[in-house]
Amino acid sequence: MKILNLLSILLLVCTSIVSCDKKENSLLAESNMKNIKYGANAAQAMDIYLPAGRTTNNTKVLVFIHGGSWSGGDKSDFDGDINAIRGQLQDYAIFNINYRLAIGGANRFPAQIEDIQMALEFIANNAAEYRINPSKIGLVGASAGAHLGLLYAYKHNSNGNIKAVVNLFGPTNLTSLYTSHPVPAASQPVLQNFLGTTPLANPTLYANASPVNYVTAQSPATLILHGTMDYIVPISQSTELRAALTSAGAKVEMHTYNGEGHGWYGTTLQDTYSRTISFVKANVQ
Repeated sequence: MKILNLLSILLLVCTSIVSCDKKENSLLAESNMKNIKYGANAAQAMDIYLPAGRTTNNTKVLVFIHGGSWSGGDKSDFDGDINAIRGQLQDYAIFNINYRLAIGGANRFPAQIEDIQMALEFIANNAAEYRINPSKIGLVGASAGAHLGLLYAYKHNSNGNIKAVVNLFGPTNLTSLYTSHPVPAASQPVLQNFLGTTPLANPTLYANASPVNYVTAQSPATLILHGTMDYIVPISQSTELRAALTSAGAKVEMHTYNGEGHGWYGTTLQDTYSRTISFVKANVQ
């Protein structure tokens, strides 16, 4: 009889805890936080968008990485895009990060990769407070930000927490971007500023900074979106990556936008939103 009473009490307590947890989660309001520091440098900051009703089990993570030739741009470049899609990603906490920019010989590669690492560690360290699951991560990057997201996901994802990457017209082979760009005078100074050298002088560095060289069968699912008339990052950068992922047996989807350049607007942008949302939902699980 005493054992039955004890079991009844334990069952009641467990039921109460579960009920309280569900109630607490249902009461968690949406929370938006701007310029939260993840490191000591002024550039090491992020904007955080936490959905209502989030839980440590069910709320996944989506990290945005802006472009700008590794020397410019800002997380605010993604503000409109995040506002456009977050309503359809209510099971995802969104983190929009800045990182150190390569300017005047300072903060050259791999400073940006180090910052992504720091940002992800910050997210993981605060996961319990934010009520999110840091083992289910998607990365979304544009241009130089896409390059950084791809490189980090393919080269530094040893724990397997990054499940998917959305690549918006990002460089994937920095050697060929330097040597075979249709307008060398446009690409070469940007790459020399970022890496501090040329592929002739340091081919290993260029190889180490190229996501295509780190593709394996275990690479996270990758969505590639690229305009056919992109003269800043030629579409050949994306077709080479798709071929490498396909050959390795990794999951890849690629969609091209006929006549579009390095970015787009209007109905094409709405299509990008739809494809991104669907891909993230299907693969960050």
